[in-house]
This record gives sequence, C-alpha cells and structure tokens, in this order.
Amino acid sequence: MQCDICPRNCSVGPGKTGFCKARSDIPLAYGKLTSIALDPIEKKPLYHFHPGSMILSVGSFGCNLRCPWCQNSNISMAGEREVETHDMATETLTSLAERYLPAGNIGVAFTYNEPLINFEYVRDTSERLKERGLESVLVTNGYVNPKCFVDLLPLISAMNIDLKSIDPGFYKRIGGDLKTVKQNILAAAGRCHVELTCLLINGENDSEAEMREMTDFIASVSPEIPLHISRFFPRHEMQDKEQTKIETMKRFEEIAKRKLTHVHLGNIR
Repeated sequence: MQCDICPRNCSVGPGKTGFCKARSDIPLAYGKLTSIALDPIEKKPLYHFHPGSMILSVGSFGCNLRCPWCQNSNISMAGEREVETHDMATETLTSLAERYLPAGNIGVAFTYNEPLINFEYVRDTSERLKERGLESVLVTNGYVNPKCFVDLLPLISAMNIDLKSIDPGFYKRIGGDLKTVKQNILAAAGRCHVELTCLLINGENDSEAEMREMTDFIASVSPEIPLHISRFFPRHEMQDKEQTKIETMKRFEEIAKRKLTHVHLGNIR
C-alpha cells in the first residue's frame, strides 16, 4: 500500500516502514510517546499565542526529513525498536492536560519529532482536546501532503512551522520540498495562529539575498506573522560547523524588520 501522509508517498506494508520509520501498514507511532514535558509556550517557540502560559508537550519518534543538524536526532531519526516509548491513549493524554490546568497549562503541543507523520494520533487527540476547551499546537516542518494538512487545520489552534530556507535546493538536500511547505504556510495562516522559525546555519542558508527573499515571501502572506531567527549550534552530523555569529543574526533581524512586524532572535546569550 502507499502512504499518503507526506509527499514521499512511500510504499509500506507488513514489516516494511516508510522513510519516516513511523508508518507501515499501520501508524506505528500511534499512542507511543518518547517525550513529555510541561513547557512555557514561548519554548515552542510561540511568543504571540497565550504568552506566559504553559503547554503539555509530547513527542514520539521518526521524521520525514533528514536534517544533519537535528537537535532531537535520537528520536527523530529512530524507529520503534530504537527508542523507549510509553503508551498514551488519546483520552489519557487529554485528561493529563486537564490535570495541569492549575499550573497554567492550556492544552497539548505535538513537538520534539515531526508530529504530522503521526497524523491519526494528532487528529484524534486534538478532537478530544477541542471538546474539552483545550488548545492543540503543532511544531512542524510543514512537509505533509496539503490535503492531510488542511483536513487537520480546524482542530489546531496554533503552530510553529520551520521554514528552513527559501532555496528549493536546500530542501532537496534534506529530502523535502519547499513548494509544499510554502503552500501549507499559506493554508495555515488563514486558519490558525502561525509563527515561523528559521535556523541560521553558516554557509548553508545565511546569505542576505536569501533572507530578503524569505522576508518577501512571509510578508506576502502577512507581515504580522512572527519570524523567529534561531541560532545554530553544532549538533548531530554537523559537529564541525561553527555556531552562528550573533552579528549575523542581528544583520538578518534588521533585514527582516524592514517588512515584518514581529522578528525575534533566539539563543543569542
């Protein structure tokens, strides 16, 4: 059978997983969590959605991209047998989110690995959260088939989408497609709260021309969409790459602020 969750359209079946390692003839990651924490909403990062609140953040395993700088590669590059998981039914997770309401919790964020390869679990949990008046948040690479993405949007309150580059070649190198990500940003911006993150990597996506082009695209969707410019640190397969210079980040901040209302620098201290 063919998986239709992301544009890879992998052939899957019993004993055979897709590229993401999380989907076979069944969604292998359904209800299987590797990570759970109560985080500040700003950590997602979402600075303009219920600022000052907390959100119960959960992750599973697998990803449909292969970013050599991934900071969560121990789970995002892993399959079911390579990580320790804990079963968490949708109703159990919803009840847990309610339990943390006194601590300022507003709902659940699906994050840490790519949540949309676990589409069915995100959908089913989000339905229950919405019934209880709780928020559903996505932290996603946006590389999912647009039909699946649009079908999920009525259940999602907010998301941070990782716009890794505005260069199609950059996305091709990590196994993705810029056109799909841009299409999903456009769809989400009209349906829920959206913020974007760009991780600046020396010599990879840090040219001023690229930042101007990225800013132009975001502004064409809406100049009110917040952009988080995040600092690269050596990780995973990029241990030999230097961390992003603060001067570079500030220069990009200046470029982005010419057309965008909300621009934030991350990890500069």
